[in-house]
Amino acid sequence: MFTKMNTEDIRTMCGRIIDEAGKIFVAADKSVLVKILSGFLAGGHILFEDNPGLGKTLLVKVFAKIAGCEWKRIQFTPDLMPADIIGTKVWKGINSSFEVEKGPIFTNFLLADEINRAMPKTQSALLEAMEEHQVTIEGITYKMGQLFTVMATQNPIEMEGTYPLPEAQMDRFIMKISMGYLDSVEKESEILRRRVLWKKDDPTEGIKSVITRDDIIMLQNEAENVYVDENIIRYISEIVRATRKNSNVRMGASPRGGLALLKLTRAFALINGRSFVIPDDVKYLASNALSHRLMLNVDSILEGVTADTVINMILKGVEVPKEYTRGI
Repeated sequence: MFTKMNTEDIRTMCGRIIDEAGKIFVAADKSVLVKILSGFLAGGHILFEDNPGLGKTLLVKVFAKIAGCEWKRIQFTPDLMPADIIGTKVWKGINSSFEVEKGPIFTNFLLADEINRAMPKTQSALLEAMEEHQVTIEGITYKMGQLFTVMATQNPIEMEGTYPLPEAQMDRFIMKISMGYLDSVEKESEILRRRVLWKKDDPTEGIKSVITRDDIIMLQNEAENVYVDENIIRYISEIVRATRKNSNVRMGASPRGGLALLKLTRAFALINGRSFVIPDDVKYLASNALSHRLMLNVDSILEGVTADTVINMILKGVEVPKEYTRGI
């Protein structure tokens, strides 16, 4: 573990994480892996929304094991109850008393698989933990560890038997990622080659961590020290405010959206070996940080307008700061 790190040390460490993940997960390019790591180092929760069979669950497991973290998986189903997530008190006959049985939410990485298949009451059980890193079981509050990340998956095309996440919960995710299909036959073939080599469907059993939990916490703390110029802060604010004024949008991004974009850009700058944020960082991550926070007008949706389209329009319309400092 590094005791004192400079930007080059950090860049090397982050590169090792991304390279190790790339040995298991075949992506169209490294941008998906970099964005996930940015969300993780920003201390946020990540929502994966994409078609079935693209490796969303595998990717979460890979990152958890590479980071040397404890992880647990919850398969969300309509009959899942809040107590199945956070825990409850159970009768222990040997002690003749009720004792708290903590649920799977007490971990570092929580994989909430197909989160939109659970009822709203169950979905809401995650809200307190995602925002305050604590849960309440029968009136008693239990603190969680400093390192806690929810990585949730949902399939956008399977609407039957699903319960769309409410706006309040969507706002808790620092970013939404859609990976999309691979862009070449060669990469599709690489998945098959690796499956032949592994001789099993789940290759994550043999993954060795390349960093420790202490390293991750230290990197998260380092991200908080990345410098952001006043002009870039204003640039982020103008983008967020523009989402509320766009004619296609019924409800724009909240101030939490601006905070999410700020945190992501600092983490992204750190991954790239910089101690300061530049405007390109903001443009690169704006759609991931803000698109899931927008509610579009029905007419716009029928015309084929998407949240990503709106964000791209806004980025073209908001003036990019020409002058900014890079800190001390």
